[in-house]
Amino acid sequence: MTQKSNKVQFSACLESADEPEFLATHVDRYFHDRVKKTWDGGHIMHGRTPRAGDVMMVSNDYLSVANDRSIANAQIDALMETDNTVVMSAVYLHGDTAQSKFESDMAAWVGMPSGLLCQSGYAANVGLIQSISAPNTPAYVDMFAHASLWEGVTSARLTHRPFRHNDISHLESLISRHGPGLVIVDSVYSTNGSVAPLRELIELANRMHCVIIVDESHSLGTHGPHGSGMVANLGMTDQVHFITASLAKAFAGRAGIVFGSARLRHFIKYNSFPGIFSSALLPQEVAGLAQTLSVVQAADAARDRLHSNAEFLRHNLDELGYNVDNSRSQIIALEAGREQQTIILRDALESQGIFGSVFCAPATATKRSLIRLSVNAALSDEELSRVVRVCADIREEVGLSEWPSTRRKIAVRQQDANVA
Repeated sequence: MTQKSNKVQFSACLESADEPEFLATHVDRYFHDRVKKTWDGGHIMHGRTPRAGDVMMVSNDYLSVANDRSIANAQIDALMETDNTVVMSAVYLHGDTAQSKFESDMAAWVGMPSGLLCQSGYAANVGLIQSISAPNTPAYVDMFAHASLWEGVTSARLTHRPFRHNDISHLESLISRHGPGLVIVDSVYSTNGSVAPLRELIELANRMHCVIIVDESHSLGTHGPHGSGMVANLGMTDQVHFITASLAKAFAGRAGIVFGSARLRHFIKYNSFPGIFSSALLPQEVAGLAQTLSVVQAADAARDRLHSNAEFLRHNLDELGYNVDNSRSQIIALEAGREQQTIILRDALESQGIFGSVFCAPATATKRSLIRLSVNAALSDEELSRVVRVCADIREEVGLSEWPSTRRKIAVRQQDANVA
């Protein structure tokens, strides 16, 4: 899709349809203030259409397992062999089932007592927090945490107590002021690829009698022994109340999971609104996930390649002047700042065949929008070098030297040099 056709597509939405006034006013604010005014009649999420040979860095399939034939065959076999599928809520699933076996296998792999399969990572986080929260429980949420974690706090009607990103001292001061509650963090943050100081967070939460929830969506499968996650890598699974994960990342599926004690698993299963009021995953979906677990556990070579690819790209982008200092994972952010500037960056990259994911409000602060590059294990040396070459060539075109993130990088490094 060209930029011109993109604008034509959205211009038709600027005129109100036959809608009640309150709805038309609400929707008009989006189309006029963002689409027309900020995005010049186009849409920040709609750029060019990828062509054969373009480098795609938009997928969360970090280990490149989505096209594994054994996973597809497991799904096909289950679909063909199952003749008694009942579409129903998972609260009606009892006894020894393929789903309960998968949940047990996943929990054993991660090192937690029990697992509960959910319809998505979003459903896992919202349902968990909504179900375990007693009234007036303080909810201490890292400011960069997944939107689903924030929505869980809202769904539970709790007061958000956000703490500065990865700031242990700020978290401690909030808990001292407001009392024990939920400490809610990601292991790897999806916006900029930063990594939580998990050991310190877990120790603080336990010392101050809090419940600790760690979302490992972007580290389950990619980090730890045979991909079992960052908490397992630290040997601290017995000190964490809950681990959650989306299985739409390294597992390349459509599900989520909550790990915890058997007692709390039972409680959450029968109290989580997303779990109660949504249909369970289908047998072929569970079969595909079960086979994916085997593939992911055996993917040590792919994990090594993934981290090598990410390190290569981080190092070279840093050398070019991009502020990638926060990234410690396979997620690398190019933070252009204002949305208009991010559109310029998007177009410059896509015109040279490099496709990343646009992150803007509400996923980021209004003036901190960015292009996220998701590294995967299948990227070749040639493709990675091409990304570096393109990022070198477009620096002047995208105004890299004027980005707020660039100025922050220069200021921090100058401060470090002065201290040294």
